[in-house]
Amino acid sequence: MRQLLKIAYRDLVRNRRRSLLTLVAIAVGVSLLVFMSGFIQGAITDSIENNIRLQTGHLKIRAESYDEDKVSLAWEDLLDNPEELAAQVRALDGVEAASPVLWASGIVSTREESVGVRVFGIDPLSDVHARIRDGLAAGEYLQPDDRSGVLLGQRLAESLGVAVGDQISLLVNTADEAPDEATFTIRGLYATGVPVYDDTTIFLPLSKAQAFTHTEGRASMILALLKDRELADGLAAALRAPGYTVLTWREMNQVILQAIQAGMGMLYIMYLVVLLVVAVVIANTLLMSVFERIREMGILSALGMKGREILLMFVVEAGILGAVGVVLGVGLGSLAVFYMSKVGLHLGEMATMTTVSAAYSDTMYARFAPAETIGVAIAAMVIILLASLYPARFAARLEPADALRND
Repeated sequence: MRQLLKIAYRDLVRNRRRSLLTLVAIAVGVSLLVFMSGFIQGAITDSIENNIRLQTGHLKIRAESYDEDKVSLAWEDLLDNPEELAAQVRALDGVEAASPVLWASGIVSTREESVGVRVFGIDPLSDVHARIRDGLAAGEYLQPDDRSGVLLGQRLAESLGVAVGDQISLLVNTADEAPDEATFTIRGLYATGVPVYDDTTIFLPLSKAQAFTHTEGRASMILALLKDRELADGLAAALRAPGYTVLTWREMNQVILQAIQAGMGMLYIMYLVVLLVVAVVIANTLLMSVFERIREMGILSALGMKGREILLMFVVEAGILGAVGVVLGVGLGSLAVFYMSKVGLHLGEMATMTTVSAAYSDTMYARFAPAETIGVAIAAMVIILLASLYPARFAARLEPADALRND
């Protein structure tokens, strides 16, 4: 085996330019796949976490009759004991925070412009809404007893031409099925970095939202954040009761998860295409080496080297090229992932094209995916070794006499 390694190494350094170009092809292909897997992993994680932290929570409890698409405010569709129910959820092991939320649709108006918005009535002190509190960009955060203040997304405020301290008119649907309108003062502006929320969502203290919509202390749902999202199924089973619907983050993010599955299928096809290109490069390199060394193969055969040893020699050459190229590719790809995990890719207005169900931040960050990286490295090595078998078998089947007569 040592002798085969020496011969393989000697042949690789004999034509340095060809070996170097082959290494570059392998390294570039593998690094591209590692970077793509890291970037897609970052996009997936970003979208799911944004939805969980800003809209769905890890668990959601609502009345069985509640229809989120209609944003119903009818009393029979709302929870009539939200504070008690939220306290029961908070008492469970594994629950980080739980809080009632009231949803309504509305229209925000200024002197010059009007725009449709989603109105969230929240408990400002709950950690369920920490993402909003931490994203405060100007002014003050809401207080639970504030009767005339609202929190607007910074992007929404800019589009309306308003600032902290300005007044806006808010028109909402109510439980009486009659719209109501009131004037509010902008207490603060928030920026979550998710345009689909920052452009369309305003926040009121829960008590004020309940009074404004005539829902009399009721709430649309209870949102809960967990210490570990894998606990969601078990806690959901414990909370299910007649009259309530309990949904986990997986059920609430089915659209995203299905899109991820479809996207991963396309990604694997792209992986295969790139690796097949690498395989063609390896096969071409070894075939060229075989044609250049036909007389050498004949001499080695005449000296007693068996066909399987010649085959193994070329496989070893491919293995050396593959191992070095894969290591370089993983290293370069990982560096690119690390860089993009710090700097990110600014999407700008492209992020506004997404929907609430796929809430991407305006800056996308990569995230290292160890399992995907290992899978890419192993797949690359396997395909490289398989690609080497054709030229290796061609060399192994050469007849010594025919090889020696080759000019």
